[in-house]
Amino acid sequence: MNHLLELDTTGPVLIVGGYGTVGTALTQLAAAEWPLLLTGRNPERGKHLASGNVTLQKWDLSQAEPFTAKVRAVISAVNDPDDRVLRAAVSAGIPYVDVTRWTSRVTRALTRATLMQPTAPVLLSSGWMGGVTNVVAAALAQDAGGGDQIDVAIRYDINDKAGVDSVDFMDRLGLDFEIRKGGQAAVVRPLTDARWVDIAGHRTKVARLDTPEQFTLPLTIGAGSVATRIGFSSNTSTTALLAARAAGLFRWGSGDRWAPLRRSLLYSPGAGGTAHVRVDVKGPVGTRTAVISDPQGQAHLTALGGLLGLRTVLAEGAQPGVSFPESVPEPASRLKELEIHGVTILRS
Repeated sequence: MNHLLELDTTGPVLIVGGYGTVGTALTQLAAAEWPLLLTGRNPERGKHLASGNVTLQKWDLSQAEPFTAKVRAVISAVNDPDDRVLRAAVSAGIPYVDVTRWTSRVTRALTRATLMQPTAPVLLSSGWMGGVTNVVAAALAQDAGGGDQIDVAIRYDINDKAGVDSVDFMDRLGLDFEIRKGGQAAVVRPLTDARWVDIAGHRTKVARLDTPEQFTLPLTIGAGSVATRIGFSSNTSTTALLAARAAGLFRWGSGDRWAPLRRSLLYSPGAGGTAHVRVDVKGPVGTRTAVISDPQGQAHLTALGGLLGLRTVLAEGAQPGVSFPESVPEPASRLKELEIHGVTILRS
């Protein structure tokens, strides 16, 4: 494989993609708890993060050159299309977390990791915002006596800081995807089934999006129906995106030739914004709602999901095998950890 990782329980946590947008936020959070090793294509980009507790090394996942390191855990904060990081970590029995996969790659990672029979925890935490949405939904489902219907509404701030990977979902908008509806499999088309939702006081038009929690929540907590929708802080952007879908852009323009046009609809990162997500869970004893807001933005909230994931796989008594973020025994306790870092979670 040319990538030889070794388990060292006193070594650093390896953050792959450690100086991208999410990786930088994760580094700033995790450096207070563990020594860190950051990797990426160009270590020069991460020099400002180096310290006595943070070191840098080159690992370009698009190249075949060998990479070796002794680490206590691995978290992937960058796309890993060939599962190189996953395979290297699982082969070495190293605790592993992933926060950057879309649904089809989560299913592949689940299959690959399970077949490898992992001897350490493998946490596939790629639900929206690094699995934060999954954890909140699970906590609400406990209060509601179950998750008969789970609705997630995302308000994507187009002025927020964003890495290139953050709009990879644009490349999936031409592909129908499977969800669970009323306990049965159903296929839906992206950017359909639009509706208006109040998200943190903002009236936001949202439409269907393929996200991993729609795949995992039925498996983990027995959710009967799960629907994730996305809208934008600019109604003009939402209108443009829905018009592009109606014109068939994401089908006839799905190749590399049209990638710049697709991404230009969303990828215009700014100086910063606020991440807002609303989660509604209907269960046997009623409906529970939570509105998640992070004034430090979506990269920070995703990084917090990664931080919680690292704590999970490195916890004393953590069990080997594949799991998802909502699988923790007491998801409500994780909400308090988020709030310590400035996230507000208004429950009703």
